[in-house]
Amino acid sequence: MRYLPDRKQMKAADRYTIEKLHTPSLELMERAAAACVETIYNKKWDLSRICVVCGSGNNGGDGFAAARMLAGAGCKVTVVMAGSPSRLTEESAYQKGLLEETNAGFSDDFEEEEYSIIVDAVFGVGLSRTVSGRYADIIQKMNRAAGKKLAVDIPSGISADTGAVLGNAFRADCTVTFQSEKLGLLLYPGKEYAGEIVTADIGISEDPMEADTEVSYTPELSEYCSMLPVRKADSHKGSYGRVLMIAGSKGMSGAAYLNALAAYRTGAGLVRIYTPEDNRIVLQQQLPEAIVTCYDTYREEELLSLLNWADVVCIGSGIGQEGTAERILLSVIRNCRVPCVIDADGLNLFSAHRKELEKGASLQAVLTPHIKEFARLTKREVSEIQGDRVRFLREFVSESGFTCVLKDARTMILSKDGRLCVNLSGCSAMAKAGSGDVLAGVIAGLLAQGLTEDTAAVLGTYLHGRAGEAAAEEIGDYSILAREIAGSLGRVLKEMTAVKIS
Repeated sequence: MRYLPDRKQMKAADRYTIEKLHTPSLELMERAAAACVETIYNKKWDLSRICVVCGSGNNGGDGFAAARMLAGAGCKVTVVMAGSPSRLTEESAYQKGLLEETNAGFSDDFEEEEYSIIVDAVFGVGLSRTVSGRYADIIQKMNRAAGKKLAVDIPSGISADTGAVLGNAFRADCTVTFQSEKLGLLLYPGKEYAGEIVTADIGISEDPMEADTEVSYTPELSEYCSMLPVRKADSHKGSYGRVLMIAGSKGMSGAAYLNALAAYRTGAGLVRIYTPEDNRIVLQQQLPEAIVTCYDTYREEELLSLLNWADVVCIGSGIGQEGTAERILLSVIRNCRVPCVIDADGLNLFSAHRKELEKGASLQAVLTPHIKEFARLTKREVSEIQGDRVRFLREFVSESGFTCVLKDARTMILSKDGRLCVNLSGCSAMAKAGSGDVLAGVIAGLLAQGLTEDTAAVLGTYLHGRAGEAAAEEIGDYSILAREIAGSLGRVLKEMTAVKIS
């Protein structure tokens, strides 16, 4: 498990290491500076003229120490004091004093000259205010300048909590972050500004992160592999679950096909599609392995019988938002007693029934909204959600009790009793119609094989992203179709099974 702390959580770990484990702050600063210098050397960047821009806090202290090491190695180093000398922390003042004993040059402002490397040590993870005035001017000049750019711990101006740009932010080619990747480094646009991320172990204890369940995480490959359902030699199709896919609308069979295909590719034993009669022939031709049950007129007793048959229900992909779809969804909310995935149109209908949401507290649901659907569910503006996804996701899950997969360039998964998981798999090639239908089917397929809602959501999102990456490797970023994402699931599962066995 890789922890992804925010601003306060990282500071708590830092404080614990200094106060409880008695590791001097200056020692941590020396290790941080050495990690930055080592990264510069490893990258074989041009060392002919280096500029290190330092603030007044301990991030600036890291910069002073790195500048001293580079100057001591014979590099031509210019240090720009962006912060106020009168506000230097005790550690930063000490490091600045050591630096002054070298041949490094000092400047009060960033001159737009030819530097081979620019090191940003202006603000650390503690920044929470908008960057403006003199600081903004310096950061803008740094961004305009040529040369390779390295950020110390986090690019100045990026929120460690949300990845948001706080007015102005440094654009790095590489960010050397200490001990743990900060959450804001992996969420967009922070990820874009960070460039390549190098995580350096400098001896900060992660014990406080382990104890604090509010700290986000991303699993390692071995952990994902351990989540895979067990396939027993002595088994049959009933061993791997019956999935009821309530999907598609009149003349719109694609979503139902992708749902069912993905569930089968993920390992579900039996999939039944419940869809309008118009879709029968095309679905039977596209996916003869599926059972297709159709309706001309909605009959609740038929639906209740199907709900009793199912081990898992997946509803919403392509069902539309007309009267019949609404009646079906409400019946599922009221009567479903097995895990249920709610996607797409199902979410939009769901958002219009707040009272039913409250009545449905006993429903074991995994919701898979994208940002706009989540905004409808929470009755908030999209821009508001984008400003602090983590906070609004936590609030929604706490209030509803449902597991939520908030889809975005960085999809986040949260269940009521779990840690917030950030999925790092996937690529831009997956921004295609039908991709979400595949994800819903994958999660449903895993639920059918006995995984909990939380585990199915976490593993399913990862599998979906890896399948997209695998398809893009074969076909290219522009041309993959949703069915090719589903088609790549077998390859990904085979690779993961091999890792699990080894």
